[in-house]
Amino acid sequence: MRDAHLHGRPRSITAPPEEVALAHEMDLQAQAKYGVRYTRYWHDPDAARVYCLVEAPSVHAAKEAHGLLPDEVIEVPPEEVEHFLGKARPSPLGLEPAPFRAVMFTDLQDSTPLAREVGDARFLALLREHDEIIRGGLAANGGREMKHTGDGVLASFVSASRAVEGVIAIQRALGARNQASDGPALRVRVGVTAGEPVESSGDLFGSAVNLAARICAHAQPEQVLVSEVVRELCLGSKLEFLPLPPVELKGLSEPVRLYEVRWRDPGR
Repeated sequence: MRDAHLHGRPRSITAPPEEVALAHEMDLQAQAKYGVRYTRYWHDPDAARVYCLVEAPSVHAAKEAHGLLPDEVIEVPPEEVEHFLGKARPSPLGLEPAPFRAVMFTDLQDSTPLAREVGDARFLALLREHDEIIRGGLAANGGREMKHTGDGVLASFVSASRAVEGVIAIQRALGARNQASDGPALRVRVGVTAGEPVESSGDLFGSAVNLAARICAHAQPEQVLVSEVVRELCLGSKLEFLPLPPVELKGLSEPVRLYEVRWRDPGR
């Protein structure tokens, strides 16, 4: 087994969590080139420090693979990682902080009246089509299904841009399916945000999850809405966003700026 190396980014990190996550995402994209594997990172905004745990064949490889020059690289044998870091204590409720993630909620339009219209057997077949298309978009873009809500999906991504690309793939696949089908159309609304959710028993909780659900509920069928942080994390990409006026979402004290993702193929 290769040695594990713990190393920190420069001391003067004052960036918000989403920018640190973007830097970590760049590390993940480059790791294969150097034969390393990033397994975890910690962000301490109060101390303006970031630490990463990476498996690497050498200290040199760990340094070369890192997007920003670390202050220090400490070589730690795998069996001593727990001793070096200290054993994590589980929270009283079994909830563990998750890394910064993009969170996606989908919702199938008019699922209840559709089930009444076509009957249970036909509706289950339609729902399987819906699930296969969504899971295909997740699998192709590094998404992880966290929960099936009956007529939608909660999923997470380590990359905001991959989340948006995954949603675009899903909407385009559903559009192609609807054009080719003589039966009922499957139209979904989607909301995406990003943050640091809490994970327990394979499910996600927290303000980022709640916001994604609120954004999804505000979207129209076939519409993809994202929060401002998602749009900022996608700066420099070829993804297109249409700014919308601030909206009031249930449960939030202040209006929220949302952006609509332009996902339809040119000319359509």
